[in-house]
Amino acid sequence: MWNISLKMFFSRFGLALWLGLLVPAAVQSQEREKDMAARGQYIFAVAGGCACHTVPKGTPHAGGRAFPIPFGKAYATNITQDKETGIGSWSDKEIRDSIVKGIRPNGERLLPIMPYEAYSGMAEEDLKALIVYLRTLKPVRKENLQPKVYVSLFRPLVTPLWLKLFGRFSNPLARAPKNSVERGRYLVEHVSLCDDCHTPRNLLLVPRRALYLAGSKVGILGEEIPNITPDKETGIGEWSRNDIAEFLMTGTKPDLDNVQGLMAEVIEAGYKHMKREDALAIADYIKSIPPIVNKIK
Repeated sequence: MWNISLKMFFSRFGLALWLGLLVPAAVQSQEREKDMAARGQYIFAVAGGCACHTVPKGTPHAGGRAFPIPFGKAYATNITQDKETGIGSWSDKEIRDSIVKGIRPNGERLLPIMPYEAYSGMAEEDLKALIVYLRTLKPVRKENLQPKVYVSLFRPLVTPLWLKLFGRFSNPLARAPKNSVERGRYLVEHVSLCDDCHTPRNLLLVPRRALYLAGSKVGILGEEIPNITPDKETGIGEWSRNDIAEFLMTGTKPDLDNVQGLMAEVIEAGYKHMKREDALAIADYIKSIPPIVNKIK
């Protein structure tokens, strides 16, 4: 009888001990998930809140925004967690492949209007956190619009050819750079995508690298894109690093004028949440690049 009581005691004690260890582990796992989601939310914000996936004044992240491309028009897709029209049924790997490789779960290539080449250089730690955050987006049922392309084989044939001839994919680091200038370059080229908008493109949408960040009189949406190189006459060479940081976070220029258009959208959707040290890192990087004379206005 005594032996049976001891066995029962140790059995229950062992169970209690096991549960006592299990519960804190579960709590720690939940805390790690929250931390990852918070980090991902910040990366999402620094990426301009992925404003391209939102129609102006429309439902956030539900897609439908039109972008002109050679021979037609493409539409941003629904990136909410809706399982039928969004990405709610996609695995983490499928989401990752779409972001950095431009490949949908069915193997179909995304048109390179989606900047997956630039995102391919996003640090692994940032990309993982971003995917965790995307899982938190409220599901919105909204059917994706099919591209209007006047060449029927544009996606399956022209896109792979374009990528083979002009694609520039990167090998991501495990962790994002910490040094100010290097972090600024990382944000400009792989997260905030200043490079993607402010470097002009030719008729085939190939970036003109000789005019890196030098702006364009006609951007992807038809608007003027300013020269943000340190050129004092045609760029932002007269701006201080604090001027640049303040502009990124508020949309207010040194002359107190407010920015308009897509830049205003990405600031409102995400950049306004940028940490000052990251805004200053971008400023330090922009000030470190060669000035380019390219008059936009």
